[in-house]
Amino acid sequence: CSSNDKHHDMQQQPKCFFIHYTGKDSYAVLHVGSNIPNKLMFIMCYCLLSRSEHQQRSTGNKSICCSYCGKGCKSLSELKIHQRVHTGEKSYCCSDCGNVFSRSNSLKVHLRIHTGEKSHCCSDCGKRCKDSSELKIHQRVHTGEKPYHCSDCGKSFSTSQTLKLHQRTHTGEKPHSCDQCGKSFTQSSCLKSHQKIHTGEKPYSCAQCGNCFVTSSNLISHRRTHTGEKSYSCDQCGKSFGTSQNLTIHQRTHTGEKPYSCDQCGKSFTTSSHLTVHQRRHTGEKPYSCDQCGKSFVSSGPLAKHQRTHTGNKPYSCDECGKSYTTSRSLKAHERIHSGEKPYQCSQCEKSFTRLGSLKKHERIHTGEKPFQHTNTQEEKTYRCSHCEKTFSQSEDLKSHERIESVNP
Repeated sequence: CSSNDKHHDMQQQPKCFFIHYTGKDSYAVLHVGSNIPNKLMFIMCYCLLSRSEHQQRSTGNKSICCSYCGKGCKSLSELKIHQRVHTGEKSYCCSDCGNVFSRSNSLKVHLRIHTGEKSHCCSDCGKRCKDSSELKIHQRVHTGEKPYHCSDCGKSFSTSQTLKLHQRTHTGEKPHSCDQCGKSFTQSSCLKSHQKIHTGEKPYSCAQCGNCFVTSSNLISHRRTHTGEKSYSCDQCGKSFGTSQNLTIHQRTHTGEKPYSCDQCGKSFTTSSHLTVHQRRHTGEKPYSCDQCGKSFVSSGPLAKHQRTHTGNKPYSCDECGKSYTTSRSLKAHERIHSGEKPYQCSQCEKSFTRLGSLKKHERIHTGEKPFQHTNTQEEKTYRCSHCEKTFSQSEDLKSHERIESVNP
């Protein structure tokens, strides 16, 4: 037959024909896969297809498969980069911190941490982000897009990581444990903050008052007590807050939502911290102890208040008259004397009071309730001072007395 007929017959063959010598050629790998002798030097194809046609004809757009996981890649270079996932090879090293990466592009993005470069700008607010993926996530703040949905409760999130953390509230998973006390956490960042309780480390200091904090977020929140900044407002009552978290907690007073339930008594709470403190009433745990008298408390707040009975410290001062108080609640109640505000109103006679405790005492006039009435009159005074053994029938009276005792021992 003629050479043209021979050529036509070869083109009809399902596979290409090669002349093989010693060596190995990537063109052949693309064309016939891995079924090539180990040592080929020169490969001649008789099918008359171009290099790009060879690659397309083999198995479609992704002609090379990873021998580890079977993933298809478009080219040898793509395959080589992909296989670093399996081999652990990281050829690109940061000259600043020594971190290594498997891709040159990953190193490039990492270097922006050192240079501070943020090349991607948000068209809505002008905020700059270090890469396109960070910008995409940020823009969801403006669009309100929350593409990640919880299959248990239907709640939506803007990032897959936030969804993953949320799902642990359903599963109860707490994979991060403290090696000193065994307490577990849902996030590694929460564990790191907790461990500072054991070390006593408070690396974040306020430049205005010198108070130190375990986390930078706590410091930022604290600074707002000096500036008075409250950027987060409730759309139902207009009340403003220094943090978005406090706003979220406040909004539950309108919705009645109490997502944290005690598994022993069923009582529900608006915050996980309130639930934790409540659960200690069942266990009897009081992990916060006074280093001066040894008295223990279920949470850090009551301990801090108690310690002021020893130090006499009154950090909360009235702007009007300069009078100082040991707690912000006491200051707030005092400020109502100047403002005339009486937010606690009796439902029966509409008389108003500055303190909730005063309202409760007044309501007993209507109900006739006498909670401290006993056959033995000495038992009426159930609150005893630890300094002088004097007793009181109301806890508020005892607290007032103890403050006087601590200042004038």
